[in-house]
Amino acid sequence: MKFQFHLLSISLLIIPLFFSVSTSHTAASDLVYDTDGHPLHPGKQYYILPVIRGHGGGLTMMPHHNHLCPLYVAQENLEIKRGLPLIFRPANPKDQVIRLSTDHNIEFVAVTTCVQTTAWRLGDVESPTSKRYVITGGFIGNPGQETVSNWFKIEKLGNKDYKLVFCPSVCKTCKVLCGDVDVLNEGGKRVLGLGGESFPVMFKKKD
Repeated sequence: MKFQFHLLSISLLIIPLFFSVSTSHTAASDLVYDTDGHPLHPGKQYYILPVIRGHGGGLTMMPHHNHLCPLYVAQENLEIKRGLPLIFRPANPKDQVIRLSTDHNIEFVAVTTCVQTTAWRLGDVESPTSKRYVITGGFIGNPGQETVSNWFKIEKLGNKDYKLVFCPSVCKTCKVLCGDVDVLNEGGKRVLGLGGESFPVMFKKKD
């Protein structure tokens, strides 16, 4: 009887330990990491850079299609330019880390002449290109139907890389056209929009 009791006690100790390790491993796999191997945190500043060398630099803002405002989210033409730093704001303000497949506001840390925020939003279909571009002037917070165009996700692309996706989950009754955020080369300008392909990116923390 004593032997059976001790065996049962050991089994009960092993089961919670195994469960704890398994749970922490799953949680770690859901996190987004920077180039130094550290999880991304809300409110911290990061550069979004291309993974593939020779395909431009970091992200910035610029006027496009003769529009002074809002500004368009664009990519620097030169690889040596990091662009502007950005911060991520999860739809759930209690989140202390940035997780895959969850909704975030993405916001440039910069000052512009436009009287609007530097937060991202997906614009309406434009003519004559019939494309939707990522522009500034997004509303921060208040997840729901009225802000559905302002939320973006980070997804894994392969084993190590990431991609940006527009497919918000903040409104269960809204019908949204999901798509990967890609760099669209138009007239020598690299602007972001829904292009049907993926833009492999990495996140470098600002020094």
